[in-house]
Amino acid sequence: MTIGLARTPLAATPRYPEEFAERYRAAGYWTDETFGQFLPARAADFAERTAVVGNDATGTLRRLTYGEVDDAASRIAGGLAQLGVGKGDRVVLQLPNIVEYVEVLFAVFRLGALPVFALPAHRASEIGYFCRFSDAAAYVIAAEHGGFDYRVLARQITAETERPPAVVVAGDAEEFVPLASLRENDPAPIAENGADTVAFLQLSGGTTGTPKLIPRTHADYLYSVRESATICGVDADTRMLVALPAAHNFPMSSPGILGVLHSGGTVVLAPDPSPDTAFALIESEGITMASLVPPLAQAWLSARARSERDLSSLAVLQVGGAKFPAEAAKRVRPELGCTLQQVFGMAEGLVNYTRLDDDEDTVVTTQGRPISPDDEIRIVDDAGDPVPVGTPGHLLTRGPYTIRGYYNAPEHNSTAFTADGFYRTGDIVRLTDHGYIVVEGRAKDQINRGGEKIAAEEVENHLIAHPAVLDAAVVSMPDKYLGERTCAFVVTEGEAPKALALKTFLRERGLADYKIPDKVQFVDAFPVTGVGKISRNELRRALAATLEN
Repeated sequence: MTIGLARTPLAATPRYPEEFAERYRAAGYWTDETFGQFLPARAADFAERTAVVGNDATGTLRRLTYGEVDDAASRIAGGLAQLGVGKGDRVVLQLPNIVEYVEVLFAVFRLGALPVFALPAHRASEIGYFCRFSDAAAYVIAAEHGGFDYRVLARQITAETERPPAVVVAGDAEEFVPLASLRENDPAPIAENGADTVAFLQLSGGTTGTPKLIPRTHADYLYSVRESATICGVDADTRMLVALPAAHNFPMSSPGILGVLHSGGTVVLAPDPSPDTAFALIESEGITMASLVPPLAQAWLSARARSERDLSSLAVLQVGGAKFPAEAAKRVRPELGCTLQQVFGMAEGLVNYTRLDDDEDTVVTTQGRPISPDDEIRIVDDAGDPVPVGTPGHLLTRGPYTIRGYYNAPEHNSTAFTADGFYRTGDIVRLTDHGYIVVEGRAKDQINRGGEKIAAEEVENHLIAHPAVLDAAVVSMPDKYLGERTCAFVVTEGEAPKALALKTFLRERGLADYKIPDKVQFVDAFPVTGVGKISRNELRRALAATLEN
């Protein structure tokens, strides 16, 4: 195997001030456990229990015990080491919901390397940026998924990247490194890492043109995992259906894959989240818990009356990623026969849950309360002053699992965080008298399309690259099913291209399909504010007017 190039050291990341770190350790929130130790410890406790059920890259259904997953991870880690991946290196992980995802994830952890979590929907624009910005040592993909050939994408990435990563493929690797070959190696030792060091890099759904990477430490993230498992009632009998993309923060840790494995339960990976697929798995695998974004939850509700599947094992349905309309939330218990748990959180940290013993009104009308007693919440007005309880305002937060800054982004950090370390989430919320959060909307120029976050500026930059486009502004438009869809207002020079041609142009630039504007509207000019900036509020009003006509 080819030994990879030595990679640049991990860039310095903002750390928790020592006074806070001491407080969180003293409270027992932070422990010395690392993700490299996580799976071996569970394999020792639950060796013969089933850890993961799901298809592999060939489409074959697999059932792996904790011991089998740990053995596979340790050998794959040995193979990655032979490729030159070592402690502190970054590995872009872009795998669908297949059992190899879990194996490779813990292999990377075992080496003390850092997974960079990419989604199956990402294309050349996003993946190329992740590989370059993180100076990735390896890029792990499935050969094909959902009709898309990721090897084609890998060829483009390696051709366009000055220091290309080693490409590892689950399935037919063609000219790349077969994941199967990495299993033939001796187990790699567990790397020694401090629990306060960065464990991985997640992706922010931020508003700027380049996605931000979120550095999560072993200590902060594992605290969130442990508390989530406790709050959500996860134990060794839990059988959780992972229907959302596994790399999302929600299905990974709230309580998700990690919370279930922490507790000795079983993770069942769904190849897709459709009601037909999911209902069949609930019936055949005795699923007790599942997590969805609102559009999928509504699709399940609509499909339930037409399905004869036995869903009686399903005890808890979590809904998060975007606000769940109260009218839909009211239908979960009577129509699906399970308890609804609302989840509101962010990859940057703060996670809120309705509790399993909350009254029905709280469950259907709020998005929960924070995990930790040390989660600090500020709701402020535009001037930064606190607002009364019950009044909508900007959500600011800091706590034992909320980051103090993005990876290698000092300029952005200066505005995304207050001087005293509060993260400006960009959400508009209000607090109830009992400390529960009700989400009212977004302050940032970010569109939440069915739980997928889209930065308006990123899409605008791609549109402006079209030779006929002078300027572009992307805004949200309300949608009953997805919550929000995207509309691109476009100013052109000369004859305007067809909307379909613009969308094709964006796809050819490697933009993920979910970021392609749902609607394109050509205008002569943009309304501006008093200081000459494009007024997105005016654009939204203009869009609303066109939708009413």
